Amino acid sequence: MFKTRLISGIVLVILALIFIITGSDLLLAGLLALSIVGMYELYRIFNIEKEPAGILGYIACIVFYLDLRNNFLADQMIIAIVFLILLLAVFVFSYPKLHSHQLMAAFFGLFYVGVMLSFLYQTRQLPNGAFIVWLIFLCSWGCDTCAYCVGKLFGKHKMSPVLSPKKSVEGALGGVVGSMLLTALYLFVISRFVTIDFDLALPLVIFAGIGALISMVGDLAASAIKRNFEIKDYGTLIPGHGGVLDRFDSVIITAPIIFYLAYYFL
Repeated sequence: MFKTRLISGIVLVILALIFIITGSDLLLAGLLALSIVGMYELYRIFNIEKEPAGILGYIACIVFYLDLRNNFLADQMIIAIVFLILLLAVFVFSYPKLHSHQLMAAFFGLFYVGVMLSFLYQTRQLPNGAFIVWLIFLCSWGCDTCAYCVGKLFGKHKMSPVLSPKKSVEGALGGVVGSMLLTALYLFVISRFVTIDFDLALPLVIFAGIGALISMVGDLAASAIKRNFEIKDYGTLIPGHGGVLDRFDSVIITAPIIFYLAYYFL
């Protein structure tokens, strides 16, 4: 299992390098594919992955990503409103086949997966986004790794004993500090190739700490959904890691945080 997980992790890193360094349409298309798979994984829990409500979710996600690329809508809120109206129409005309919790899951899935993941692309499009975007991974995957190591060595106080008994307060602190240190190291390395102002570097390290703290909420929230439905993994797409939502649960919630912090404060 460890060997499979390691190989899959290396492949994921290589793919992330290719897609994010290339950016533009390749990154957008890759995120759209991940979003559709992730939505499918979530919808499958609610048994709507092949139902009209789920199909409308996939279509709304595609329209959202096309608009990110071409900006043909004056306001993207139009997508949410039209999607909701169509979902309500399906709910009414298929009654009682579709239950209200499935309706809400269909609407939630678009935003939780599709919209949130899109902030990887939106961050990449920012000024200096080519190197800022990596903070999303440093304070999600980096936090997860550091938290695991520190928790194993020093963990004594349970952070969420019912939901995730193996996670500790010490591990959480280690994850936040570790993410900040990894970001500082990352900025030091790339400063050999590009000029980075100290006034920019310090906020990015702080952003990494904030993102790492919030990434743990994303991780635990995804675990809570799985616990509610008594499933181990969302899918099997990534050997040793599970599905898209299993591997990108913390990235999903971290991406918009890093985007807005960079957008408003840099």
